[in-house]
Amino acid sequence: MKIVVSGGGTGGHIYPALALIKEIKKLNPSAEFLYIGTEKGLESGIVTREGIPFKTIHITGFKRKLSFENIKTITRFLKGVSDSKKLIKDFKPDVVIGTGGYVCGPVVYAASKLHIPTIIHEQNSIPGLTNKFLSRYVDKVAICFEEAMGFFPKEKIILTGNPRASEVIGKDGQAGRKSVGLNSSQKSVLLVGGSRGAKPLNDAFLNALSEVKEKDYQFLYVTGEVHYENVLNQVKAVGNPDNVIIKPFLHNMPEVLSGVDLVVARAGATTLAELTALGLPSILVPSPYVTNNHQEKNARSLSDKGAAILRLEKDLTGPQLIKDIDSILLNQIKLEEMKKISAQIGIPDAARRLYNVMTDLI
Repeated sequence: MKIVVSGGGTGGHIYPALALIKEIKKLNPSAEFLYIGTEKGLESGIVTREGIPFKTIHITGFKRKLSFENIKTITRFLKGVSDSKKLIKDFKPDVVIGTGGYVCGPVVYAASKLHIPTIIHEQNSIPGLTNKFLSRYVDKVAICFEEAMGFFPKEKIILTGNPRASEVIGKDGQAGRKSVGLNSSQKSVLLVGGSRGAKPLNDAFLNALSEVKEKDYQFLYVTGEVHYENVLNQVKAVGNPDNVIIKPFLHNMPEVLSGVDLVVARAGATTLAELTALGLPSILVPSPYVTNNHQEKNARSLSDKGAAILRLEKDLTGPQLIKDIDSILLNQIKLEEMKKISAQIGIPDAARRLYNVMTDLI
């Protein structure tokens, strides 16, 4: 089985693709892969470090406002289609899958014109421009949120979930807690704003430090490497509570997630896939700076069902954050109910489901 994978621009498009590749290698060790991305994109470094064959095309994204640059983008798209056809013909894949980002456009479109089975995978509740465009040409559209159904042809949609969820299943939560110094006998809350951190989350937590030290539960506070030194300086000024552990970044996030009771985080698609795969309750603070405000819509897909509390960034304060945490961790019935609902939403076998979609098309 030979598979072309394309996805780029952000980790939210790249890491699900890598998770899918890893799972397929387990299910079908003889499978061969070619990843097509851009030379300057985030995917270039990430994919090559994984030892996956990697080829590039040159393409840029469309501007959402009228711009002369879009004319250049159309020219680059047509060139990208031509280049993609050459790569695809050389590799001779059985199926081509795009996991999002503008690089997928010419790659998946070229494959469809060559009559090769094609799939796009949409991680968010609100799809991007590329996947909306490609949905007219592909054979199947794999989605993670039911809310995305209205944007694609109904006959093509399959709810598979996010392959990234597969990577957090079966991890040793106790080992994860121990690795960061969390007490195994206390309930714990993980606060994380993504790899670069989120200043509004940091500010709210720092403002709540005087309340935090009085709590019976413990905090693992991941600041993001950009904010780490500044946060440490602020904490030192008021004293670091014994029940707060501060880290700049976690390299073993799946293990740590498996060992905590509650998560405070942004509402990126990958994060939500991991939380629901583990059946974790959450307090979600969606970033207001993303396209189509899709993080808030992602978050509402959990909060409307009772798996999470949605707290908009403009409403986030230190006291409000502690109040939200208390309402969950100090209410065992609510905690267990939120865990149950989160687990019901989660699709832990997403990578396997997506692989089955591929094999059905071949």
